[in-house]
Amino acid sequence: VQLQASGGGLVQAGGSLRLSCAASGSIFSINSIGWYRQAPGKQQELVAQVTTGGSTFYAGSVKGRFTISRDNAKNTVYLQMNSLKPEDTAVYYCQSYLQRYYRGPSGDYWGQGTQVTVSS
Repeated sequence: VQLQASGGGLVQAGGSLRLSCAASGSIFSINSIGWYRQAPGKQQELVAQVTTGGSTFYAGSVKGRFTISRDNAKNTVYLQMNSLKPEDTAVYYCQSYLQRYYRGPSGDYWGQGTQVTVSS
């Protein structure tokens, strides 16, 4: 299983970026998929997540600014980030809790990080 993340970059404060993460490989079911981030010197935090049923979670610091969406047919998740702030600067990681085989165990899978830098 691979999670391929893309869409990071450098943007000015107030700008927007859209991250994408495509899951590929042997996947039976994706239970949840979302984004974590880690800024230098800080702990990793869950930014946003969407479940199979469509339930979403957002960190308090991004509510109202970030929107997570999912294309089940493509096993892809998107994170639309608007009104970006310098404190959003971090490496963003795609993460999924998924099941590879019918009746198989579920487990965590991670993509490579993508850098998001917001300048003031």
